[in-house]
Amino acid sequence: MKVLMLGWEFPPYISGGLGTACYGLTKALSEQGTEIAFVLPRPVQSAYSGHVRLLTPSDSLLASIYEEEPLRRVRFCAVDVALYPYGNPAEKALPVGEIGRQAGPGTSCSTRGEGAINVPDAVAGSIPCNVNVDVNYGCDLYAQTHRYSRLACQISRLDDFDVIHAHDWMTYPAGVAVASKSGRPLVVHVHSTEFDRSGEHINKWIYDIERLGMHRADQVIAVSNFTKRICVQRYGVPDSKVSVVYNGVEPSEYGGDFKEIKRHKNEQIVLFLGRITMQKGPEYFIAAAKKVLEKMDNVKFIMAGSGDMFTRTIEMAAGMGIGHKILFAGFLRGADVDRAFEMADLYVMPSVSEPFGLSPLEAMMHNVPVIISNQSGVAEILQHALKVDFWDIDEMANKIIAVLRHPALHQTLRENGVQEAGRLRWSESARRCRQIYQHMLRTAG
Repeated sequence: MKVLMLGWEFPPYISGGLGTACYGLTKALSEQGTEIAFVLPRPVQSAYSGHVRLLTPSDSLLASIYEEEPLRRVRFCAVDVALYPYGNPAEKALPVGEIGRQAGPGTSCSTRGEGAINVPDAVAGSIPCNVNVDVNYGCDLYAQTHRYSRLACQISRLDDFDVIHAHDWMTYPAGVAVASKSGRPLVVHVHSTEFDRSGEHINKWIYDIERLGMHRADQVIAVSNFTKRICVQRYGVPDSKVSVVYNGVEPSEYGGDFKEIKRHKNEQIVLFLGRITMQKGPEYFIAAAKKVLEKMDNVKFIMAGSGDMFTRTIEMAAGMGIGHKILFAGFLRGADVDRAFEMADLYVMPSVSEPFGLSPLEAMMHNVPVIISNQSGVAEILQHALKVDFWDIDEMANKIIAVLRHPALHQTLRENGVQEAGRLRWSESARRCRQIYQHMLRTAG
């Protein structure tokens, strides 16, 4: 089976869980015999591309084809598109809910060797059609979404495939366009929705793209029942059309020694790791930290991540008088993420709306107990995690104190957690995806 996969994030260029999920899923699909051509934005820096073997670079304006050693049946088509909704990859984040509001339909950018994009007929009417593109990435997300769609259509004509698999909203127009031109079945993979990112203050343009993709697709994959309900209730997608495929987790390859980490005697560390945006609930973490510190002084809190609420969160901590007890570590990647987990005595995910939530699984694989929001997809499948409503800072603080003060509870959560997370594998996610592919092909045939 051959799959044309469309995405905008892949390690080492990551700003959230999507890149990690795409890697885990493609690796497992490859191991199960699926051939994948993955269309990705061209990396804008070369410092992290040493792991990539460039095979047959074509027209520099179109794409380069390369492979990664661990992914034997996966070819990557890197196109010149800047699809980074959280800012520069792995560096900083932008307010996702504001994307597209800064430049409306018809916005133009200076063109350097590239004219206006003609949006494919399949998505005409849902996206502005007269946006110009700057090949040096000096433009907005409107233009880059157009460009990605056009180049994906060009690439699709050069390759043979059975199924189209589009990850996240920025690739849905491309998926719809390729499906329209090729006649191949389309599955859109919903990793998050505009309601998760922006609450009730949604960006209408993004919502329309998401709705278009879900309704034009032959099948929709949601990462949890939590997300499936949003697809059905907020986007009007038939329940029977949406399948739930949970994410998995892979053991970390990093085996560091953290004895050099300095901390005061008996000091315990509570970790927040994620984008510092409204969706992730950083203000609830800070408020709970304040309550914990009123009862325990030997606790330090680490906030690892970046986002549009970064400065506000620092100011909030300072205003509460606990700034000296909270370390703002910024965006972490790779071995630094492992170090953060290894340092932590407890991981807390206070998300307001979390479609799935990979970080708790990663924490559990590092033998770290976790407290997670009830408003998350991962809460559906974890039994050995403490759960709390994101807004209940009193209960969140009580649970943090309980884990830190009671070694037996801490040990039980650690031992059972690592076993439970170890059973959640990407191989099962890939098996479910292959079942969906086969169902679409039977239906189409």
